[in-house]
Amino acid sequence: MGGLRLALSLFTVAPVRADRVDRPTVRVAMVLAPLAGALLGLVLAALAGGLVRLGASALLGGAVLVALALLLTRGLHIDGLADTADGLGSYAGPDKALEIMKRSDIGPFGVATIAAVLLVDTAAATSLVATWWSVVLAFAAGRLGATVACRRGLPAARPEGLGAMVAETVPLWLLGLVTLITAGLGCFVDVAKGPGAVLAAVAVAWVLTAHARRRLGGVTGDVIGAAIELATAAALIVLAT
Repeated sequence: MGGLRLALSLFTVAPVRADRVDRPTVRVAMVLAPLAGALLGLVLAALAGGLVRLGASALLGGAVLVALALLLTRGLHIDGLADTADGLGSYAGPDKALEIMKRSDIGPFGVATIAAVLLVDTAAATSLVATWWSVVLAFAAGRLGATVACRRGLPAARPEGLGAMVAETVPLWLLGLVTLITAGLGCFVDVAKGPGAVLAAVAVAWVLTAHARRRLGGVTGDVIGAAIELATAAALIVLAT
């Protein structure tokens, strides 16, 4: 339960607090990240889907869904996406790139990346807002990006911060098991698109974090947030196609 509370506090605005934060608890939280995403997706689907059922257009419903997703996550992950885009897009060395990512301002590359991802999310959500379980699966798969980013063998880029706390907490066999379970549940949404969305989310998160290791030396909290946002976008695209 401590791991579940930590997962909810990290991935949503749910008013819960973890009673402890240590490596075993963090491991459980990262493994349960897709569950936290599914709960978030269920709330989003209920609110945005309900709006559409009341007569709103699908476009408005999709836009509200994306806006609520930002609100109910405090914008932490999208901020991580912007910082990661600025750092990796700078083509600077590891130390300079990490310094850029720590700044409080957002550069043009970060702004453009946020705009592009939110536009893609809204376009995909427009066609999914009336299908609740697709939304639930997309956000579960998106949070699986955090599980991927915390896999064993992928070190932290800094000795401090969120990345150092969660890095390498998830064994590869456990990542594979969580992926298989999530993909299996995706079959109940769509026998082809469901597992495909999950695998696409994992692939995107894996490529991003592997690139972060080459450029930065490992992952940071910002990279984990970016992995979540890009994995969610990938899942939404597959499900909406």
